[in-house]
Amino acid sequence: MPELKTRLHWLMGLRVVVVTLMLGLSLAFQATRGEPAVTFFSLIIFTYLITILYALLLRDLISAGALTAFTWVQVGMDFVLETILVARTGGIESPFAVLYVITVTVASLVPRRRVGLVTGAGCTLLFGAITMVQNVGLLPSGAWLAPSKLAAPEMWQTFGVYGLAFLVVGFLSGALADQLRSADESLQEKEQGLSRLQVFHENIVRSISSGVFTTDEAGRITSFNPAAHEVTGYGFPEVQGRSWLEVFNWHPSEPSEAIDLTSLTPIRFEVECQRADGSRLVLGMTVAPLHEQGRQRGLVGVFKDLTQIRYLEEEMRRREWLANLGEMSAGMAHEIRNPLGALAGAMQMLRQDVGADETSRRLMDIAIREARRLDNIITEFLQYARPPALNLSEHDLNKVLADTLDLIHHEARSRKDITITPRVALGTLTAQIDLDQLKQVFWNLAVNAFDAMAAGGTLTITTGLRRIEVGGCRTDVIEIGFQDDGEGIPKENFDKIFLPFFTTKKEGSGLGLAQVHRIVDLHGGWVKVESEVRTGARFVVCLPQSAETGVRLWHEGRKPWKRF
Repeated sequence: MPELKTRLHWLMGLRVVVVTLMLGLSLAFQATRGEPAVTFFSLIIFTYLITILYALLLRDLISAGALTAFTWVQVGMDFVLETILVARTGGIESPFAVLYVITVTVASLVPRRRVGLVTGAGCTLLFGAITMVQNVGLLPSGAWLAPSKLAAPEMWQTFGVYGLAFLVVGFLSGALADQLRSADESLQEKEQGLSRLQVFHENIVRSISSGVFTTDEAGRITSFNPAAHEVTGYGFPEVQGRSWLEVFNWHPSEPSEAIDLTSLTPIRFEVECQRADGSRLVLGMTVAPLHEQGRQRGLVGVFKDLTQIRYLEEEMRRREWLANLGEMSAGMAHEIRNPLGALAGAMQMLRQDVGADETSRRLMDIAIREARRLDNIITEFLQYARPPALNLSEHDLNKVLADTLDLIHHEARSRKDITITPRVALGTLTAQIDLDQLKQVFWNLAVNAFDAMAAGGTLTITTGLRRIEVGGCRTDVIEIGFQDDGEGIPKENFDKIFLPFFTTKKEGSGLGLAQVHRIVDLHGGWVKVESEVRTGARFVVCLPQSAETGVRLWHEGRKPWKRF
């Protein structure tokens, strides 16, 4: 129905154009010969007026039946006007008989049915009536339809030619209209099928959990699905037109690792880059050439976020190593502590018998002091190796951090040019925790950051939620971050920073971060470390919101992870 209305608008526009051109030219021609042109004026004005009336009526027509009837009214009125014009311009000799051909053609296309022969036969009858009146001479000389100057055989020969033309045009127009209608319906079906297929493919790409991107031949990104946005934090407008090598920070170390665009074999690799917020991102990526009709048109890449998996793998290795080390060291520490206590007691008794020898008395004081310090270190280590059972209860971590910040601010005032910037997430971050032990974690991380900024700097403490996927399960994890402006951590020390007694400070037992790791481990969480030399370090404590989630993450973490 909207298409039929469109065709009717075309019919009205075509009528105005034809009448303006043909009658206008004839009007100008007769004016140069000094002949009256009342008929042409009248027909032009009447055509314009009736076209305006058609346009007004067409706005109120809705049903297909009314539109079809309205079409026939227009075609019938065109036949009447053309018959009048032909009769007033010479009848069988009129040059405007060709207008019948135009009307027959349009009538075949507009109603969308095979009516070409019907309209062609109607034109033939009307034209035949004019020919008969002229041939018989029923009207007097000078009347509205004057007799023809042609002989009767010539008149009927002309009528035969015109009539045959009307019928042939009607037949061909009707057949063409049917073919056009069939082709149009077939094209619409194919377009609808193609649109459905395109939407289906787009829905597949948008729905899969893996990130997907495509590039052109120059390696510039041309598409970025929602999963890619969720993993990287970049929206499509931010990466559109950029090189995928730049976005994902992939620089092959060997020429053999470069992407061969002529190969059909996908290339799989692991790349470490950064999210939009600057945090670490590890991706398992598969990149393959994108071909179209046998020609290479770009690349298609599929990637998965392996960041949490790699963190958990590192955590599992660290846990196993520390568990073995802790069991062995705890036994050794316990065995050392007993003779150390006896040795300290014996030295105190000997100190009383030293007498007036000041040097001996001073050396004995040093030995007793160092024995006590060693005993304190062993006691601290035993607490690390065999911590007390957790006293879990539900707390808001934002409030726990706020309580600890009072002590941290007090400690910062005793340091040089230290600034603390807290950025706490809105709302509550509730989890099952041991209040005292987690406060110890926050304190140790803050003091460690202060020690790393000997010349001053800013400690930024943040809290928030992050949704992670482990073993096909998505869950929310609370993150508490401590970021300093210190010298950073060399890459070679990353695997040692949580080991007992490992420290780069001149003073210190090296148990502060080890305690942090052990307490967080007991809560079912883990600690992430991000650092570059001379750019500071960021320690992030990741805690599950519930004990059940922590158990599930622990068990999932113990499974062998698939490597890309």
